[in-house]
Amino acid sequence: MLPASVSIDPAFVVGPVRRRTFGSFVEHLGRCVYTGIHDPDHPSADADGFRGDVVELTRELGISTVRYPGGNFLSGYRWEDGIGPAADRPRRLDLAWHSTEPNLVGVDEFMRWATRAGVEPMMAVNLGTRGIAEALELLEYCNVSGGTEWSDRRRANGAEDPYRVKMWCLGNEMDGPWQIGHKTAAEYGRLATETARAMRMIDPDLELVVCGSSNSQMPTFGAWEHTVLTEAYEHVDHVSAHAYYYEDDGDLASFLASAVDMDHFIESVAATADAVRAAGKHSKRINISFDEWNVWYQRRAESRPPSGDDWPVAPVLLEDRYNVADAVVVGNLLISLLRRTDRVHAASLAQLVNVIAPIMTDPGGRIWKQTIFHPFALTSRHAVGDVLRLAIDSPTSDTARFGEVPVLDAVATHDAATGEVAVFVVNRSLADDVALDVDLRALPGLRVIEALTLANPDHTWAATADDDTSVVPRPNTTARVADGRLRATLAPVSWSVLRLGPTA
Repeated sequence: MLPASVSIDPAFVVGPVRRRTFGSFVEHLGRCVYTGIHDPDHPSADADGFRGDVVELTRELGISTVRYPGGNFLSGYRWEDGIGPAADRPRRLDLAWHSTEPNLVGVDEFMRWATRAGVEPMMAVNLGTRGIAEALELLEYCNVSGGTEWSDRRRANGAEDPYRVKMWCLGNEMDGPWQIGHKTAAEYGRLATETARAMRMIDPDLELVVCGSSNSQMPTFGAWEHTVLTEAYEHVDHVSAHAYYYEDDGDLASFLASAVDMDHFIESVAATADAVRAAGKHSKRINISFDEWNVWYQRRAESRPPSGDDWPVAPVLLEDRYNVADAVVVGNLLISLLRRTDRVHAASLAQLVNVIAPIMTDPGGRIWKQTIFHPFALTSRHAVGDVLRLAIDSPTSDTARFGEVPVLDAVATHDAATGEVAVFVVNRSLADDVALDVDLRALPGLRVIEALTLANPDHTWAATADDDTSVVPRPNTTARVADGRLRATLAPVSWSVLRLGPTA
């Protein structure tokens, strides 16, 4: 058994737990929308065709925001195709995913779904094939009370009150050559700046997200952020970060250490933004919207779009089936996001349903939870108050990709109002238990409220429609508090949440 220790002190606060950290993403891609959130033939469907069971699991998952409508889909999307009578809406080719978009779900339907699911909408404007004028029209449609062409069209379409969308993404992954309307950093930085300036003329209180790099392996990573922010700094609030290069390619040890890469990504983007801040003598600080992240097996067959003359509606795409190791990594990536809550002000697990998702559905039929559902839902539920900076002493293990990495990784939150503490922790070891020793002397009088661990001797176990309950987080009966210390045994390849509260 490997010894590891953690010290917790409520005086060492990183920043508040931000509810927007627990966002998700709905793109018109594969079966995320059609037969995902929207399935009129399902027994639980409402008048708009939205599945009630998906809404229930979205709430259980603890989703705070949902980014919409893309994604790569965004850069070819004409948003006005999705408003008005459904029978009059055009069918369009979706070049991003070689599919056909029927436009049965659009802005108004999505906003009604967001209200039912209890999530904040996070809208994106197309800066690939479109530009400033179309962004302003969409903003007018969503946020202006009435008395103008587009606001009155919204009212005529059944939404008397404006949606008052607060957070907007200025395009999507515009650094990527795969993106329709791909631009250089200088081209995009100028367009994003002018779009932001114009949007603020309608609503100066918007929160705007400018496109950062689509991943940290891009040859322009860092330079892209520097160029774009040099142009746009005073007109935007956040820069985006996207990361999917997390998959088990046969090197499980490196895969389990994926959060090391996310930590580096966050540090690099924050450093670049701060360099632009210093050089431009800006007073405000640009923060990060990590609005696409997940484990994604991009080389599997289900990640290849159709081709040729085949342009189907809602094809099966990116439908990864996640196992226990995947869930441990997702839990660890959440630890990374929380650990930098001072700079990561929003994040979106991509995506919500069917497409690299925690929730899976059968068309017209069953629904089930993937393994990654559980660490996300429990972290969203129990991360409350402030994120604390921990002192961690852990043995290390060697990885091919990241070198020596700590076996144990953790973050803790402290709710001053209730006195409760939640410790989120992973054991990255492939074979050894970890004997965890947490120093709680700065937080006297605590007891274990709940201790749950997600692990399985077979880390490749994956949930199915027939069985999504055999492997779920189970009580960890080894967790004990005595003499100002929390001690617990953590199984190899595991994620745990240890909840503590006052004894009285």
